[in-house]
Amino acid sequence: MSATRPATPLIRELGRADYEPTFAAMRAFTDARSPDTQDELWIVEHPPVYTLGLGADRAHVLAPHDIPVVQTDRGGEVTYHGPGQVVIYLLMDLRRNKPGGKLYARQFVAKIEQAVIEVLAAYNLAGERVAGAPGIYIAQGPRKGAKIAALGLKVRGNGCTYHGVSLNVAMDLAPFTWINPCGYSGLATVDMRTMGVEAPLADVQQALAQELVRQLASTEAVELEPNNL
Repeated sequence: MSATRPATPLIRELGRADYEPTFAAMRAFTDARSPDTQDELWIVEHPPVYTLGLGADRAHVLAPHDIPVVQTDRGGEVTYHGPGQVVIYLLMDLRRNKPGGKLYARQFVAKIEQAVIEVLAAYNLAGERVAGAPGIYIAQGPRKGAKIAALGLKVRGNGCTYHGVSLNVAMDLAPFTWINPCGYSGLATVDMRTMGVEAPLADVQQALAQELVRQLASTEAVELEPNNL
């Protein structure tokens, strides 16, 4: 029998924490969880680190300088995490019954991306999806097509997830130029500050966490453009 979805996800604030112990903690949490374990969202800010997805090509790490490069078990290519970036890990059980039925991985991704779009809109920034390239990109203006948020997930065979989403708020963007972000040569990467928005990191962390909770609780399907299906 499928478990019933318990209360809304518990939000944990980890502060600034090194990537590797956080990665280990996500795996340990997922290993130990039961059908009744409450879902959790972990808010964290990482010191500089490059992370590689399972299928990542290390050739996309062009010049790491002194930034550590860590192999992970998420999907996707290489990405960068660093100070001034919101990172939220989603430790969820997608198989649980809920109003509207179970949540499938594709719907899960769409809801995460929609949460980022809604948060950006609250700061008067227009974000959009790009077909075949998970994450959120600037939708208009001279920086149209620049990436502002990245997404990478692990969905185990039992429907339990970890890893998550990152949104660039006020960062040193130089380390993004030392890689091919998400495997794309020359992909421009921006943050909210570059786009003219000065916002405290803690405010954006809370806004994104709350919007993720709202999106994941909604029974409404996210409307996608045909080329994003």
